[in-house]
Amino acid sequence: MKFISIQQKMNHEIFDVKGMNCASCATIIGKRIGKLTGVQNCDVNYAVEKATIDYDPSKVSLGQMNNEIEKLGYSINPRNENNVEPEKMENMNHDMESMKGMSGMDHSEHLGLNQSKKEKLQELQKSKNKVLMVLPLTIIVFVVMVWSILSQVFTSIPTIPISMSLLNPILFIIASFVLFYIGKIFVLGAFRFFRYGAANMDTLVGLGTLTAYIYSSLILLFTPIRDFLNAGENTYFDVVVVVIGFITLGKYLEARSKLQTGEAIEKLVGLQAKTALIERDGHEIEIPIIEVKINYIVIVKPGGKIPVDGIIVEGSSSIDESMITGEPIPVDKKIEDKVIGSTINKQGSFKFRATGVGNRTVLAQIIKLVESAQGSRAPIQRLADQISAVFTPTVLVLAVVTLLAWILIGMQFMPIDRAFSLGLVCFVGILVIACPCALGLATPTGIIVGTGKGAVNGILIKNAESLERFQKINVIVLDKTGTITKGKPEVTDIFTITNEKITNDSDMMQILASLEKKSEHPLAEAIVTKAMEIEFLQVMNFRASEGKGLTGIINGQEYYAGNLTLAHELGLKIDENQIINLTSKGKTPIIFSTKEKVIGIIGISDTIKEEAKEAIAELQKQDIKVIMLTGDNKLTAKYIADQVGIDEVIAEVLPQDKSNEIKKLQSQGYKVAMVGDGINDAPALATADVGVAMGTGTDVAIESAQITLLGGNISKLPKAIKLSKMTMRIIKQNLFWAFIYNIIGIPIAAGLLYPFFGILLNPIFAGAAMAFSSVSVVLNALRLKTLKL
Repeated sequence: MKFISIQQKMNHEIFDVKGMNCASCATIIGKRIGKLTGVQNCDVNYAVEKATIDYDPSKVSLGQMNNEIEKLGYSINPRNENNVEPEKMENMNHDMESMKGMSGMDHSEHLGLNQSKKEKLQELQKSKNKVLMVLPLTIIVFVVMVWSILSQVFTSIPTIPISMSLLNPILFIIASFVLFYIGKIFVLGAFRFFRYGAANMDTLVGLGTLTAYIYSSLILLFTPIRDFLNAGENTYFDVVVVVIGFITLGKYLEARSKLQTGEAIEKLVGLQAKTALIERDGHEIEIPIIEVKINYIVIVKPGGKIPVDGIIVEGSSSIDESMITGEPIPVDKKIEDKVIGSTINKQGSFKFRATGVGNRTVLAQIIKLVESAQGSRAPIQRLADQISAVFTPTVLVLAVVTLLAWILIGMQFMPIDRAFSLGLVCFVGILVIACPCALGLATPTGIIVGTGKGAVNGILIKNAESLERFQKINVIVLDKTGTITKGKPEVTDIFTITNEKITNDSDMMQILASLEKKSEHPLAEAIVTKAMEIEFLQVMNFRASEGKGLTGIINGQEYYAGNLTLAHELGLKIDENQIINLTSKGKTPIIFSTKEKVIGIIGISDTIKEEAKEAIAELQKQDIKVIMLTGDNKLTAKYIADQVGIDEVIAEVLPQDKSNEIKKLQSQGYKVAMVGDGINDAPALATADVGVAMGTGTDVAIESAQITLLGGNISKLPKAIKLSKMTMRIIKQNLFWAFIYNIIGIPIAAGLLYPFFGILLNPIFAGAAMAFSSVSVVLNALRLKTLKL
């Protein structure tokens, strides 16, 4: 009997998260869901409000996950993945007019995405309404408070023309409204802490403002308590109002700024066409984009937007692919060439067969890759995550200890009511200023903006870890074919020996191209492409000799085209120096002749990309060592390397040995990036510290790489390095200021300077500082958008 062990496949899914207000929320959700049986990993990103969960659906359900966190005020929802099979869409009936006016959100859903922007905008509007209600009250109370303080310090400033016995009841009413309506979320945060033991930013603010409110209410409403504490009419209703007012304003500004960090994805989503013109039963019919299915024949007119991915079956054109690749120069397309959905047809009409629709398009995959990168964590974030995890509980303990210290030690030096009052101010100040939001936003906001900027410039970054690693790279290894060179043979040299029938290069190329047009060899294609504008002649008795060349009769004359072997068999006299000169430069000579004499020699090679030399020079300016790694012979490799300015060449390397060469460099202490485009490059790409795939290469190479350069443009390589360095610099700045802010703010809020300098941080200013620290971190990250690559 055989026992077969079947391992349940883990689901890897991304969920939208609702209810998060700070980095501590992400930590709480991650811990609560992560401890459930069947959950292997739960990674929650506060900046993008998403949770990536690996779980066994046979052991745990979405409902169980939500049951664990809903009591804490959070929820997770599956994203709207548009995985409807093309054949099943036949029965879907859509209203034509409504689809023509598809919004960005509709496009997002069609692409298999749900960025929840509509919901976020609704939440932002609610937050704005609260700000509009609380801000006037906050300003009025703040002015009164500052006036009161200044009148006590400067005798020239008159006292407030209203007694505290009248002012306190007014402030009580305002504070009650602000705390229990505007600040309801903070009150709930405090309640959940006492009931479930979960503490986040809401807990800190809620406990601080509730304490100030309860103390002030007791003083106002119960005379015996006021007399016992000898508190007089000194209340903290103003603290409640202004702290919640400033924090509400700060949260609104933060939310608005965070929306801007996702503009890159929004722009990509907005690229998609709304309708498609298809051919059906000989007629042109316009249909909504969502109804386009695989194998539909789609018609594209001049100036039109290509609706989905496909392959041209009729016609040719020049297409602007800049919105996908970042390249401004239109690309010429002909029959059998691929077209990318959302790019723009510049001239000419053509028809293409749809091969990718909905979430199968290049655009959808790019957006998903960018979203995945934006939701991933960089190693540098681990420190912030570890601190955030213990920060809130530590702050709660510190605040209580500070309050007790002020009361117990302070009463030795001052009246108990004074000691209690100062202790209460410090207690509230610590809770308010110590919110770890800025710390939690420091890294993810930088990652979001950095990866988004890369996507807009045709640089796709798979995850945050790759972005962080890339800025440490000091050696870049370049594959030759398809990376430095175009990866397609081209005619580079034409040497014609004129006679009575052939008097110039054009005559020779007409006959040669007509002959080569019968062949399917890649070198023949290069010759035919070179002579595309020439009228082809009729060829009789065409024959191909494998490994040698071909022959045929044109206008009664027999012609031959092939290599040296064929020429020697024919007994032709050849200029050997000319052949050696071509081969030394990595070029393949094609000898064109009759049976009696040579008519001409053609040099064919894989030509260097126009931007390669400048890109390599730019990398070298960044103190990066550039090495060429190729399977070609040393002579050819050295010639190409000299042309583009590469000093070190590793040639004649078998595909399976390329990864070993990467390991050798790594063993010497180098941080290595490998750049390639072929299947044979995939192992080396995976072995390198960072693998970079040329976007024109194979799917295997792109899958093995961490960074993809769309359009195969090597000039994006130094830009990608620069982007990674700029992003990490912004992140480090954010982390520095977030740490410094808390390191300096908490001791001041605790009253450490009061015994020596009489300086005490009013909770009102603590609230303002906390709120605007988060905003400053997001705004600093947004600076990346303005920096030039």
